[in-house]
Amino acid sequence: FGSARLVPRAIAEERLAGAQSGSDAQALARARMDLLMSRYYEEAREFASLVTHASKRLDEKIVVVTGGGPGVMEAGNRGASEAGGPSIGLNIVLPHEQEPNAYITPRLCFQFHYFALRKMHFLMRSAGLVCFPGGFGTLDEMFEVLTLTQTGKVRKRPIVLVGRDFWTKLVNFDWLVDTGMIAAEDLKLFHLVETAEEAWAALESALGLDAPETGTGEFADDV
Repeated sequence: FGSARLVPRAIAEERLAGAQSGSDAQALARARMDLLMSRYYEEAREFASLVTHASKRLDEKIVVVTGGGPGVMEAGNRGASEAGGPSIGLNIVLPHEQEPNAYITPRLCFQFHYFALRKMHFLMRSAGLVCFPGGFGTLDEMFEVLTLTQTGKVRKRPIVLVGRDFWTKLVNFDWLVDTGMIAAEDLKLFHLVETAEEAWAALESALGLDAPETGTGEFADDV
């Protein structure tokens, strides 16, 4: 999950160069922020690449699934494509911003009309959830998964939020604990990380993918 509005670093640099040649202070400030936030596009791209490369070594494959649109969604499908693997895009009909990006595996591009059904399909087969910075849509998806997990309505899965500064400024999780709105234990429902490598390491650990191979036979036999 993540914003449809984030752009690759190269495009952000072009926008900044254009803004610097003009006299619009607001446009310049916006372009500078776009460049700063473009880091998360690149992190999402790298994360998808890490997942896809690792999946090739797994018996049970892990495939990147995104909302299929631009921004972070494009970055996820792009990273998987560049790593030589498939990826899924769950698109939704919107008046703006959303159309399938060019990096989705063609046979794995699906279109939804309702957010609720789309979110259900995101969640029901997921091995984990990774959230990059985003707006209302990202927050909606993230908090729904956190709520369902907190209340035991779905099985637990690793939930990773990429970008500590962004998320801790956006949501004061400690204040929610201090005011009694959530329990201190609820902070264990998610991991805050900074980079693609940290995000993948959190998933590996939570899913047991970093465990050494058994030397005495199949896992069930060992138990």
